[in-house]
Amino acid sequence: MSTFDKREQGFENKFAHDEELRFKSTARRNKLLGLWAAELLGKSGEAAEDYAKEVVRADFEEPGDEDVFRKIRGDFDAAGVDQSDHQIRRTMDDLLQKAVEQLQNDG
Repeated sequence: MSTFDKREQGFENKFAHDEELRFKSTARRNKLLGLWAAELLGKSGEAAEDYAKEVVRADFEEPGDEDVFRKIRGDFDAAGVDQSDHQIRRTMDDLLQKAVEQLQNDG
């Protein structure tokens, strides 16, 4: 294997690792976001866990975070939870950072 081939393989491995970390971080963020939203919606225990799973599943509707945001926004609006779009998006950003830190500390 030439130096170029080794370097290319190294880049491919790093890309695959980064993509896996991005997927895991987003999934963990969505679970944390679901638990946060569940609390504001008055859910606890198994109901909160089930809601968090719904939020994780919502992320598979389309690429990006808009599907998750729409789920939370719609559920908050339906329940009369007073959170601005900015507050929801900021919590999404904060929880993504927390998820990345948790994953880095886990392994």
